[in-house]
Amino acid sequence: MSTSTERNGLLEHFKAADSSADFAGRYLNYLSELLQQLDTQAIAQMIETIQAASDRGATVYFVANGGSAAIATHFANDLSFGTYVADAKPLKMVCLSDNPAVLTALGNDIGYENIFLRQLEVYLQPDDVLFLMSVSGNSPNVLLAAEYAQANDVTTIGCTGFSGGKLADLLDVHLHVPTPNGEYGPVEDVFQILDHLMYTYFRLARLGRLKH
Repeated sequence: MSTSTERNGLLEHFKAADSSADFAGRYLNYLSELLQQLDTQAIAQMIETIQAASDRGATVYFVANGGSAAIATHFANDLSFGTYVADAKPLKMVCLSDNPAVLTALGNDIGYENIFLRQLEVYLQPDDVLFLMSVSGNSPNVLLAAEYAQANDVTTIGCTGFSGGKLADLLDVHLHVPTPNGEYGPVEDVFQILDHLMYTYFRLARLGRLKH
């Protein structure tokens, strides 16, 4: 999450609110507008990529910082364990920001920009998938991870906000939430909704409750 930058960006949407209830309504309306603009074909491609990884026994690794990292943890939990069905291949999802010992050791020893890269050098296999989330699309440690995956022909999927940043050009499948710079909160709201959308899809699919 940001601080002053985000407040300045959001001010343009909400400065006319005359009460807390009016503010809440404006925020929800704005979030609804962002959701309506999403590329559902990109979402479908992300779902298909994750399912294909499951079919071949591969792992999906999440890379993200800050609030997006918290959402990535939620993603990995929901999709790995919330969708588990005994007679179906599991979705293997691992969030690379979940181990504080690893993060602090790598950050201290080789630099914060390398905390994901080094883990990928240890874990990533050719059939795996890298799922990257960055609101700005310009976080150095996320970009290094994406570049490593690209150099090793590993599929990359991910989400960005703002203008998409440099990450947009490093993703095989890109879901973009276009907002003015600084609007971290609404973009992260959309990231979290994407988690629950995918969880619900995979859960229903594995229970045989979808028509397709």
